[in-house]
Amino acid sequence: MKSIKIGRMKWCLILMCSVIASSLFAQDLYKIRVERKEGFINKTGAAVIPTSFDKAYSFKEDLAKIKSGSRYGFINKSGKIVIPVQYSKASGFSEGLSAVKKDDKWSFIDKTGAKKIDVVCNFAYPFCEGLARIQVGTLFGFINTSGIIVIKPQFEGAYDFSEGKARVKKGDKWGFINLKGTFVIKPMYDFVRDFSEELAVFRVGNERTGKWGFMDNTGKVIVKAQFDKVFPFSEGRALVRIGDFKNGKFGYVDKVGKIVVKPQFDSAYHFSDGLANVAVGTGNARKWGYVDVAGKVIIAKQFSKPSDFINGLALVRIGDVKTGTEGYINKNGEFVWKK
Repeated sequence: MKSIKIGRMKWCLILMCSVIASSLFAQDLYKIRVERKEGFINKTGAAVIPTSFDKAYSFKEDLAKIKSGSRYGFINKSGKIVIPVQYSKASGFSEGLSAVKKDDKWSFIDKTGAKKIDVVCNFAYPFCEGLARIQVGTLFGFINTSGIIVIKPQFEGAYDFSEGKARVKKGDKWGFINLKGTFVIKPMYDFVRDFSEELAVFRVGNERTGKWGFMDNTGKVIVKAQFDKVFPFSEGRALVRIGDFKNGKFGYVDKVGKIVVKPQFDSAYHFSDGLANVAVGTGNARKWGYVDVAGKVIIAKQFSKPSDFINGLALVRIGDVKTGTEGYINKNGEFVWKK
């Protein structure tokens, strides 16, 4: 009878530890920097991983890239180094793999640090939708998870796959290929951006005087080229600029190109977690705040440095670098952690 009770206690203890570990690894962590060292806090502002790294990066697939000196490794959400600091270059994990460079050779490793793919190239990028972009000389192509080149290096420019397509440059024009490497939207634009929410940005003309619009995934123009700058859709809204770089104003449009938040801001960013950071003023007089998708001010313009909200928190600064207050705020505009 006594051994049964001990067995049950042992099982309960194991279960409790498992729950605690699961809770730790499920929580969102936010990077902080104190006295030139970086670590992480949780959503309440409590320190979780001490500020002991020269550089730390956001967690991706439960591992975060960290830098010590000139080399990179990876930690888990308890702060334990699970892949030793040894690489001269490394990407965050994507689809279970990270592109790393060691001794001037590129490879892909898994989350245990085991080498899974060797690749001969000048640069390797993370896997997206089953393919990874590589650069050989001045040209770009793609490999699969077996390390086989499935789209040979042939493009003067290329980006990762998004929504089944990758933007690539052939000659001096941009178009889109599918996962087989076939052009599904011919290279005919002066510039394009990735597909996001089933629409892609395109530009006709040069960066300074050209006009921007949106196309769907068949290449059909949905919003004609009419804006002086546009950015990809996020949460049903796209940031647009009317006017030139110096004097233009930023606002937001919906997916048919209708202006839903009139261009009125001197600077702005895309929507993230339901809010977008927007600014009025120039130079040191510029102040940032946050609006919702209807353009309603949610957090008053007061910050000298903004960032996107991610899972409820945003890193901001009030005042200058030396004497100002920097930390994370919640969606009520309240600081949960101050530097």
